[in-house]
Amino acid sequence: MQQQAQSDNTARSEAISVLTEPWSGPYGGIPPWDSIEPAAFGAAFDEAIARSKQEIQAIAENSEPPTIDNTIVAMEQAGRALRRLRSIFGVHTSNLNVDPIPAMQRQIGPKLAAHADWTIQHRQLFARIKAVHDTLHGPAGAAVDGQTRRLVEDRHRRFVRQGAELDPKQKSRLSAINGRLAELFIEFAQNVLGDEADQVTWIEDEAGLDGLATAVVHNLAAAAAELGRPDAWAVRNTRSSMDPVLTNATDRTVREQVWRTYYGRGDRPGPNDNKPIITEILQLRAERAALLGYRSHAHWRLEAAMAKTPERAMELMMDIWPKARDRALEEVADMQRVADAAAVAAGREPVAIEPWDYRFYAEQVRRERFDLDFNDVKPYLQLEKLIEAMLWCSTELYGLGYTPVEDLADGPVPVFHPDVRVWRVTDRAGEPVGLWYLDPFARDGKLSGAWMTAYRDQENLDRPVTAVVSNNSNFIRSADDGPVLISWDDARTLFHEFGHALHGLLSDVVYPSQSGTSVTSDYVEFPSQINEHWLSTDEVLGRFCLHYETGEPMPAGLIERIKRAETFNQGFDTVEYLASALVDMKLHLAGSDPIDPDRFERRTLGDLGMPPQIVMRHRTPQFAHVFSGEGYAAGYYSYLWADALTADAAEAFEQAGGYFDPEVAKRLHDHVFSVGDTVDPIDGFRAFRGRDVDTDALLRKRGFPIG
Repeated sequence: MQQQAQSDNTARSEAISVLTEPWSGPYGGIPPWDSIEPAAFGAAFDEAIARSKQEIQAIAENSEPPTIDNTIVAMEQAGRALRRLRSIFGVHTSNLNVDPIPAMQRQIGPKLAAHADWTIQHRQLFARIKAVHDTLHGPAGAAVDGQTRRLVEDRHRRFVRQGAELDPKQKSRLSAINGRLAELFIEFAQNVLGDEADQVTWIEDEAGLDGLATAVVHNLAAAAAELGRPDAWAVRNTRSSMDPVLTNATDRTVREQVWRTYYGRGDRPGPNDNKPIITEILQLRAERAALLGYRSHAHWRLEAAMAKTPERAMELMMDIWPKARDRALEEVADMQRVADAAAVAAGREPVAIEPWDYRFYAEQVRRERFDLDFNDVKPYLQLEKLIEAMLWCSTELYGLGYTPVEDLADGPVPVFHPDVRVWRVTDRAGEPVGLWYLDPFARDGKLSGAWMTAYRDQENLDRPVTAVVSNNSNFIRSADDGPVLISWDDARTLFHEFGHALHGLLSDVVYPSQSGTSVTSDYVEFPSQINEHWLSTDEVLGRFCLHYETGEPMPAGLIERIKRAETFNQGFDTVEYLASALVDMKLHLAGSDPIDPDRFERRTLGDLGMPPQIVMRHRTPQFAHVFSGEGYAAGYYSYLWADALTADAAEAFEQAGGYFDPEVAKRLHDHVFSVGDTVDPIDGFRAFRGRDVDTDALLRKRGFPIG
């Protein structure tokens, strides 16, 4: 018995060690996906948090006078085991969220929130940080380099903004708020994931498939077979499954069912109802902001962003909103005309355009006006060729080289799922830059949408450490093992997320907390959004967009029609997005009184004059950007703010003669992609562009009137 207990303890210790110790193996160390035991996460977090506390306590109790090295830089070194563990666990909560992960997430989230508060509220630690910060304004401060100065200032500002100067009673209440929010964020995300997994639209009559491409029908049949219904077709409750049905299905009843299922996530009575959670989150955020001395959560949130104030963010959004709304109403009128003509031709009574009709009739108008049917484009959009395309672009622009790890002497590396592939990335000189992982396909337990994850940040603190990053998507695997064809929007998203990966891979900074994408949310979307522009270049369309059956390149005439239609449907795209951003901001300016999310959403959209044919891109009960964490709360405007930078940056390439101009690409690399958070984003953009941003470029990009 004793021997068995000893053996169990040894196995437990080894499982914890795998999760917390430095990664070994080639490429500067690799995540040990093949050795992870999910059951060990709870104990591993207890150990990693305890270790982090010991390291922070040692910094706080250092008997030497506080300096940059023994306080600020020491904090960069502290908590490495916890950072590694959080990286691995984060992949499980986003890519592998099946038992036992959901229950563990509910236990671990509050522990992490409590540890963060313990660190921020550590009186001795903050005293040392403040002492170092104060020296920047004395004679010794002149010798501090720019990166380090910014590191010190940011560390001090972060502690103050998160409550380091509060009194003990206030700190206690702040910790209670943060702990409860951590629980609510996890519950919100799990509810959305539950509705995505459980809610399916079943098509039982083949007539309901009319208008759908053969590949889409095959995918729906495969999904149904996986769910035990080989006699039907299943539309899973994800954007990648929903979008082609709403765009092409001629059966209006099917479109409505799919639309209601998708946009009803988190909004139905029952265990996955997110509305009470939203109400509580908003009250807690408002209380926390007041405790910290701010007028609202939005004011607290934006103080550290490029926008600085909610008023500036609202000014940009409300400058665009009426132009986008007017364009959307024009689009609706065009679609209604097409719908009426089709009804007359079929001898039916005309119907008013509803939200589940918008994508369908928009495609009819696109075909009529531009002779462009994206069903004709999709056969040229092979996932594998598009992956080649975006890698090739980054080689041409930044000199990066990619080699599948299985082609290298070290051989394959462990992955967390058979779908995942890995490339070694090198620079122009052949020196290692990092590893890039790709997890492309949808499956149960995986969050919907697309995102980038940094497993390890680049740094040069003690030694060169390369980045390890991943891109994650939810494409539908081909039912017959043939080429995976994706939509134009999905192709654009693929390039977008790879822009985030490049931001991590191209980072060249000293301190890990300034690395790669560690910038404000209204700047982090700039590198990703500018990367979208290479999809529609002649070089990519002509070289990589090859017909999956014939291998022929996309015809020049089709390429020309795609480019002529670039500003088509911008009213819908902008209104759909801006409605979400405006509701987000207004929710976080509304104060601490209890808010009914559905009523607030309806009232706000009514006041804005939201076209009834369009729904928010992310309705409040499923708005994971805002309610499954802090990242984009009162910050969803960031995509528009960053797109103002993006549009102006794109014009820099156009004015230079093309998107592969080496001088403009070098400036983009040197002042945006490589610098992380070592410079103020405003200064970084100014160094790239040679001036401040021209926001009229955003209007030109979207085809809206200026002025």
